[in-house]
Amino acid sequence: MSTTSTVSTAPVKDGAQLSATAAAKSAVRRRTALVWAGRIGLAVFVIGGWQAFTTWGIVDKFFFGQPSGIAQRLVDLFRHGTEFGSFYSNIWTTIQEALVGFALGAVTGVIFGVALGRSRFLADVLGPYIKMVNAIPRIVLGSIFIVAFGIGVLPKILLAAVLVFFIVFFNAFQGVREVDRNILANTKVLGASQMQIIRHVTVPSALTWIIASLHSAFGFAIVGALVGEVLGAQSGLGLVIKTAQNNFDPNGVFATMLVISVIVLGAEWLIGKLEHRLLSWRPPAPSEASSTI
Repeated sequence: MSTTSTVSTAPVKDGAQLSATAAAKSAVRRRTALVWAGRIGLAVFVIGGWQAFTTWGIVDKFFFGQPSGIAQRLVDLFRHGTEFGSFYSNIWTTIQEALVGFALGAVTGVIFGVALGRSRFLADVLGPYIKMVNAIPRIVLGSIFIVAFGIGVLPKILLAAVLVFFIVFFNAFQGVREVDRNILANTKVLGASQMQIIRHVTVPSALTWIIASLHSAFGFAIVGALVGEVLGAQSGLGLVIKTAQNNFDPNGVFATMLVISVIVLGAEWLIGKLEHRLLSWRPPAPSEASSTI
């Protein structure tokens, strides 16, 4: 009799689970649709209001540009280029500076963060100097780099690397300090070497902090490259923006800013993919499990 009861209730349980799964998927689809509707609606509201206000003369398009003018200017930049070469070459110059600066700053930031996080002696010795350098305004460092290395690519890479370094360093340092001491003690008892502890315990535990810093670090790498190009350059999007500003061309400024935004969003998407790959072993947080953005 008990066997009959088990057999009869099993399909009911399976049906309930399938129904719950279908309801969850439907809720996720509805939320995704609402999110995208909200995003598109907000973009239409802002751009449409901007176009309307400049057309009606409520906002002076001479100073604030106009969406239709920005679109036209963007097409013109891609078709006819700039006085410093094609628009594509200027985009590539800025991307190249940001990518190399991002890689350099991220690698050195992780190395110094892990080293100082594990060694209190090194943290006590180097900590004040790192804080002193971090306190220097970045535009001053940019000027120093340009004076020392000229107006080529190197000063922009260095400025981008400095901006990225401090973001990644402080996150890596804090992530190492947050590693569970019981786990470290157990690995030492089991006979693990210092390199094995760093590779298998310290870095994986701090990886969440490090990856989180990378999301904002690439944006700062772009900022460093742009600031360096504004201070002095032969090509790049920062130079395009500076020239448009000097020519009282707000449409050119906004068009270039739009391209920069697309670049940063693309990099953010790639970093998100890297995060999912590197942290696939970690159980998703409640916010991540319920979010589809």
